[in-house]
Amino acid sequence: MRLSLSLLCAVLLVPLLAGTTVRAQYYGGQRNEGPVIPSGTPVELQQIGVDEHLRAQVPLDAVFRDHSGRRVRLSDVLNGTKPVLLNLAYYSCPMLCSLVQDAIVKSIKQIPWGVGDQYDVITISIDPHDTPRDAAKTRQRILAKYDRPEARTGWHFLVGDEANIRAVAQAVGFRYFYDARQRQYGHPAAVAMLTPQGRIARYLYGLEFTPNDMRLGLFEASEGRSINTVEQIILYCYHYDPQGSKYVLVAAKVMKLGGALTLGLLLTFVGVLWWRFERRRRLDSQVAAAASR
Repeated sequence: MRLSLSLLCAVLLVPLLAGTTVRAQYYGGQRNEGPVIPSGTPVELQQIGVDEHLRAQVPLDAVFRDHSGRRVRLSDVLNGTKPVLLNLAYYSCPMLCSLVQDAIVKSIKQIPWGVGDQYDVITISIDPHDTPRDAAKTRQRILAKYDRPEARTGWHFLVGDEANIRAVAQAVGFRYFYDARQRQYGHPAAVAMLTPQGRIARYLYGLEFTPNDMRLGLFEASEGRSINTVEQIILYCYHYDPQGSKYVLVAAKVMKLGGALTLGLLLTFVGVLWWRFERRRRLDSQVAAAASR
């Protein structure tokens, strides 16, 4: 008996009630240590997942069309200047894609960086039958939710043929399948952070992305470009936990940084005292010299 896409989505939503780690296992699919497939998982569900290809290069020569029908290569938007949040979805998706996209919007609205300024977003449809008109409808809905004018040039909604879609999906390790009976796609809920050169820096999973994880993922993908000192300190203190699929504060790094700051403050304090002492000594010497004349 085939498993309907609605039931698949229900199965994918179940882990949300059981905590972050379990959710990461279902949406992550395969980690560096191998796939996490619970016993008894339906065959259809086993086709869905993400095989992490960290540092892998996405095909910059892949060709798509944007919401206006204009021919676009990935190299046109991945031009080496800004990191990119990559979202694979499809525009007629009845549930999961909208939930993921809404989660993206909710998260990135709460971070200081803006789409089109510090980073771009690329949404690619995995359905080769989607048209630029379909992309335009989704774009209108998403940009209205995000409600920042600069995103109109920084959030790209693309459609393409099967070959180019597969090329990007395989590079990212995004596994999905088409259920001809339901006329729907089964796919994971995941996004990838790409460096300005189009290399995969990080994956985030689930139907909720914390602003902190989104911000740190973009920091990491930016490779130090346009990051101020405070942001560098934040990224230094956090480490990505592959088991929990989130960034966690590393106590050792915080203690090390705290020690360095304490030492810096102590040296500054001592320096100020020494400067005041020397200044006072010189003044006393000048007064004594003037009195002896």
